[in-house]
Amino acid sequence: MSEGNMSRRGLLRNGALIGGLAAFGGALQTSPAAASSTSAIPRAAAQSTAGVVDIPNKYNVPFSVADDELFVFAANFKPFELGGNDDGREAHRYFDAVFGDAIRAKFPNIKVKYATWDYPIRYEDIAKAGRVPDLILEDPRLRIDRDLEPLGWTQDITSLIQGAGIDLSTLNVGSVEQIKSRSDGGLYGVPLWIDESLLFYNKKIFDKFGVRYPGVGSTYDDVYKLAQKLTRQVGIDHYKGYMQHPDNYLAMNQLGLYPFVPGSSEQPAPEDVKVNLTSAEWKSVANNLHRFLMIPRNNFTTVDDFFKGDMSFPGHLAMAVNNLSKLNAYALSSYYIEEDDAAQFAEWAKSVQIGVTSMPVLSRGSKTIYQPDTRAAFIPPQSQHKDQALDVVKYLVSEEMQTRISSYGMKAVLKTDAVVNAFGTAIPELAAIDTSAVYWGENAVIKNYQNTEYWDIPLYKVFRQHVLKDGMDVDSSLLVTETQDIPDYIKAQVARGLTW
Repeated sequence: MSEGNMSRRGLLRNGALIGGLAAFGGALQTSPAAASSTSAIPRAAAQSTAGVVDIPNKYNVPFSVADDELFVFAANFKPFELGGNDDGREAHRYFDAVFGDAIRAKFPNIKVKYATWDYPIRYEDIAKAGRVPDLILEDPRLRIDRDLEPLGWTQDITSLIQGAGIDLSTLNVGSVEQIKSRSDGGLYGVPLWIDESLLFYNKKIFDKFGVRYPGVGSTYDDVYKLAQKLTRQVGIDHYKGYMQHPDNYLAMNQLGLYPFVPGSSEQPAPEDVKVNLTSAEWKSVANNLHRFLMIPRNNFTTVDDFFKGDMSFPGHLAMAVNNLSKLNAYALSSYYIEEDDAAQFAEWAKSVQIGVTSMPVLSRGSKTIYQPDTRAAFIPPQSQHKDQALDVVKYLVSEEMQTRISSYGMKAVLKTDAVVNAFGTAIPELAAIDTSAVYWGENAVIKNYQNTEYWDIPLYKVFRQHVLKDGMDVDSSLLVTETQDIPDYIKAQVARGLTW
């Protein structure tokens, strides 16, 4: 495609790719006419031996991929990074336990070569070397537009999954729609699991003050009353009642609200991107959380205060909405915490008796929780082993593998009795915790995303800047974010040659 025929988004993506690769060390000599948003990245690294591509990295750790290996790369899920050796820069403990060993057993003829982000390679290293992964495990909500699309590593795989017999209708609806909302009218990936959000509560604090625990289906009104009761001072001990990350609350809201206004194209020019944060629904959602932030001395810091975050003492936060992976870490599972951190976590755990239930719902009788924090599988168009990658993806969404994923403490995207009943059975540290709420409810489904383009807009401005720092009311903070902060952000990104 020539520049004269290239879409505005293609030009931006093209420029970002070229500029980014130039910044990686000038190894590539390329021109705008030589690249496109969907072309393979030219190889920059010499092959060390026939059929083997070396991938240089900043750690100078040898890493290579043979042509006959299925190259699997994972990113943006912290457990993948644990157990990494800083000398050898390898981190494969979690992948092998949950996925790798099962894949190798199922497909003994497939040679799996695995790496996770920064152990020892990054996306930019892979792009420079030109050996694109055959299968990528990633966060579709934030990273399709930030990482995969700019590199040209996305493709509509609708026909591939249909041909493979993968039935999307059996998978978590919210996860499928989330991926579609970032896929420019197609489907770039297949959901695999969800790092679900739950309401954690410290039974010790509730017991100390004689307050009843929250339960499945508790509303925000219910939890607000508990938060008021439990934000209190006893001698020098101060207890906060409730923490919920305001950015995630807006981005993954339970009404399925999408901030971008549909237009006439799946790839609008940046100046045509319109945002609406000031509708009655957005105001209702924002005001619902605002009251928690305004409870005197319940200052928002971090949801990690439930265990030990920014507060001076561990175990002084009564309730927090946090991710399922954190539950596994707080329960002291070796799959979810670094070995070097185990002693410190065990010490903090003495101050917390973990209870966990469904996150609050907006109204009595509702079962709608957050939009899912999904991880998905992507097969780049440059994959050298598309058929093998597709076979692996089909296996990963089978009941067999979804049951295995569930057993290791993650919420599967396939919900059957076998999958649900298996939850946490491979994590003995969860045995003493009632985890029946993990599969309760339904994830909110994003709506009205057709003919939009996703940008990673600064929603933090609403609460963390304008409410908590500037002292604005909710309506004003939403208005300023919509009319000033977001347009300024998009302009600044375009000036940098970026499309996210």
